[in-house]
Amino acid sequence: MMLIDTHSHIYALEFETDQLAMLERAEKEGVSKILMPAIDSITHEAMLRLEKEKPSLCLSMMGVHPCYVKENYREELKIARGYLEKRPFKAVGEIGLDFYWDRTFTEQQYTAFHEQIEWALHFDIPIVIHSRNSTNECIKVVTEHQKGNLKGVFHCFSGDAEQAGQVIDLGFYLGIGGVVTFKKSGLDAIVASLDMEHIVLETDAPYLAPVPFRGKRNEPSYLKYVVEKIAEMKNIEAEEVAKITTSNAEKLFGC
Repeated sequence: MMLIDTHSHIYALEFETDQLAMLERAEKEGVSKILMPAIDSITHEAMLRLEKEKPSLCLSMMGVHPCYVKENYREELKIARGYLEKRPFKAVGEIGLDFYWDRTFTEQQYTAFHEQIEWALHFDIPIVIHSRNSTNECIKVVTEHQKGNLKGVFHCFSGDAEQAGQVIDLGFYLGIGGVVTFKKSGLDAIVASLDMEHIVLETDAPYLAPVPFRGKRNEPSYLKYVVEKIAEMKNIEAEEVAKITTSNAEKLFGC
């Protein structure tokens, strides 16, 4: 079984003591590629260093996470754009809107989101969208830019069935991870109703570990629990889930 983790912060400090062992566990469980979303300039070096150490396994994105759009967001955008000018990246991400913690920089988040979408169109790469407490708003922004060439994924999709349909109609994928294993999330029913062609898998490690590790540190090797849950819901073999979602990720990210 070959898997692709399309969203994993494996360069984070949470993995400082066992990073190589964690990556070995991932490969042992069939994870052949791990896509790493950027956050801000403080963590870019750690992400790129890991990619250099494990180039066949760890692949970088570039962008400014909405939670890190602050007073200095212009400088952060300049730094991210500079990286994109120098070398290829798998996506512009993670970008988007986050209205969960703080609305102080709402206007700046919108500005950064719009601008980074234009980067993706310029470089002809996907976008990876963070849409916590802002799914409708993110759908609206993507709709404004979608002229047929924009592609990407709504990472950690947490919307309802209607929003899932809107995302799919925009030509985007739904990023599904550990939340689908949570009993009261409601995501399992939504995923059960979807065509597998619209789904890519992710962990969002070190966050949102699936059952039976809920509440603990997440890691790419746990992707198999997401696969097993989807297979159970769809009444298909886990191998089929892996095959389709891996193909979807390869199409989207070219990996």
